[in-house]
Amino acid sequence: MPDEKMDEKKKNKKKTAECCGYPVSIFFIVVNEFCERFSYYGMRAVLVLYFRYFLHWDDDLATSIYHAFVALCYLTPILGAIIADSWLGKFKTIIYLSIVYAAGQVIMAVSTVHDITDSDRDGTPDNLTFHMALSMLGLILIALGTGGIKPCVAAFGGDQFQEHQSRQLNTFFSVFYLCINAGSLLSTLITPVLRAQECGIYSQQKCYPLAFGVPAALMVISLVVFIAGSGMYVKRDPEGNIMGAVCKCIGFAIRNRFRHRSSRYPKREHWMDWAEEKYDKLLIAQIKMVLKVLFLYIPLPMFWTLFDQKGSRWTLQATTMSGDFGAFILQPDQMQTVNPIFILTMVPIMDRIVFPLIQKCGLNFSPLKRMTVGMLFAAMAFVSAALVQVEIDKTLPNFPSSSESQLKVVNMGNNPLIVTIPTIEPLHIEHLQSTEEYLVFDHQDITVSLNTNPVITKALSLIKGQRQTLIIPSDPAQMYLQEDIMSKPDEGKNAIRFVNGLREVLNVTDVGSIEPSTVSNYTMVLQGTRTFQLSSNEKICKFSATFGFGASYTFLIPNNLTWSDLECSNSIKKLEDIKPNSVHMALQVPQYFLITTGEVMFSVTGLQFSYSQAPKNMKSVLQAGWLCTNAVGNIIVLIVAELGKLPKQWAEYVLFASLLVAVSIIFSFMAYFYTYIDPDEIEAQIRREQELQPEEKNKETAQTEEQEVKQTKI
Repeated sequence: MPDEKMDEKKKNKKKTAECCGYPVSIFFIVVNEFCERFSYYGMRAVLVLYFRYFLHWDDDLATSIYHAFVALCYLTPILGAIIADSWLGKFKTIIYLSIVYAAGQVIMAVSTVHDITDSDRDGTPDNLTFHMALSMLGLILIALGTGGIKPCVAAFGGDQFQEHQSRQLNTFFSVFYLCINAGSLLSTLITPVLRAQECGIYSQQKCYPLAFGVPAALMVISLVVFIAGSGMYVKRDPEGNIMGAVCKCIGFAIRNRFRHRSSRYPKREHWMDWAEEKYDKLLIAQIKMVLKVLFLYIPLPMFWTLFDQKGSRWTLQATTMSGDFGAFILQPDQMQTVNPIFILTMVPIMDRIVFPLIQKCGLNFSPLKRMTVGMLFAAMAFVSAALVQVEIDKTLPNFPSSSESQLKVVNMGNNPLIVTIPTIEPLHIEHLQSTEEYLVFDHQDITVSLNTNPVITKALSLIKGQRQTLIIPSDPAQMYLQEDIMSKPDEGKNAIRFVNGLREVLNVTDVGSIEPSTVSNYTMVLQGTRTFQLSSNEKICKFSATFGFGASYTFLIPNNLTWSDLECSNSIKKLEDIKPNSVHMALQVPQYFLITTGEVMFSVTGLQFSYSQAPKNMKSVLQAGWLCTNAVGNIIVLIVAELGKLPKQWAEYVLFASLLVAVSIIFSFMAYFYTYIDPDEIEAQIRREQELQPEEKNKETAQTEEQEVKQTKI
């Protein structure tokens, strides 16, 4: 049997072509990984905004579906590992699931083409259910694909190296990790820029097809590149899945313990010892070591609950902030690039400077202590996010409750007015001006009086739960109410409208025709300086206005507009109904720094600790357990987002931070009582005991035979 295994290994380890000491096949695998990671992180970077602004889901639903998708991506690797190790082998598993993956990306990209169902060509899909169904199908296929190949690609790359290439193997894993971060960094920079472009067949909208189409193309390239190297790969046959053996052994131990639960059966040292009747002692000892580590995993999902929200809640937070950095405009979903940038810089700093320095100071900064500190850093990141959210909330408009009405008064006439409304102080409003803030009323019916000659009085009925503007034209008797926008414009756009005070039809570029003494519909414009052309009866003039992010403006065109000059900006009055986003995205950098510091201390250290405390053949079991903690963490976000329904977002951030602090305290107690082990030493000891057992049995047999001989002589 040993000879057969050796022959099998030699067959699998065929001689491969080399370049600079490395197998040529490795270059195909590295390019494949870069393209695949670009595809995954690029799609994921814009996913929550696609939910929010294309499918028009609210923040909670968008967050829930996003985290459900991420959770599925971290559960499917277990399935991929079982398929690869038990049936298909790594190569075929990667090929088949990559096809599923690419199909999912293509379907996802197709689901974002609004023109497919935009029959009236107004830029809005007429059948959102169709787009929703396509996108959900695409996401399920993507989760199956990316999760399924996750445990296979790195291991398949390791299979390409010969025994004498251990140094090159270590370098390969470093380059492999670099490709993951490079793909993540570039994709989170590029796909938000593509999303911000405008494209379409019939109407120009945010270019989600391009933002999802490029990752789909990269995934197809990834698959083609991997297949191109097929003839050069070392392809090992399936060796059997260790997770299956572990589950069967644990299951037998539980069943056997249950059958012998009576007090007449002697207790055993560990409940896994009840598997000794069927399974090898070495396997049982290895499972004990793994279970000891998995027990420590129980509190870990809470870290991932916070960590993965940088792609959902933090991205949505960035949409309410200003991304103007002077030289460039940063898109909300581009803020995620801060994480891979910090990772690439902080990992070497921590490994080469911080941790050695702590060790030199004589402090026992063990792996479990590092993980606890990492959790606390993540909690501080969410406290920082809560403080940023408090500042954002100060700039948000206070819209009326369902029992209130809000009113702004605008004077379009040529003379100042005194407006009298019962229950409030008289309002002094200059020509082409308005009340500074919205007036709040808890009743619908009001009476408005103007100090004209004669006095004009008019009864008006306000709408509960609505903002309105009372526009008083040059003929005050024709005063009228106009409904106002009731939310901050999405995606950092600005909502603008024009009040035509002229006695003739006015045409405004990108807005259309406005009848005399009426108000145009709202038009959305992007950040920056915009120039508008006004025209009426062959008279033309232009004016420019500068916009920030997420504001609402009303432009007042007076009845005495001066047309003689081509530039009429001085004649037009701009009223600010909703203030622009004034909190800068740069304020998110501290929370990204803190969460990345926590990631380096928690995630990197956690994997190193796990692998040092478990046998080599159990690495896949631990990886499955580690990925499950990530999946459970995302499920917790889903539950809180759907059931928590906290009134303020900063309160949710504080809640998550508090929960993680509590969990980190529990974890620190568990870590305090944990005893570090050397798996190799334990395995060697068990093997020695197993080797000695036959010798002891032989001695006992020999002694028995001697006694029988003596008795025969007697």
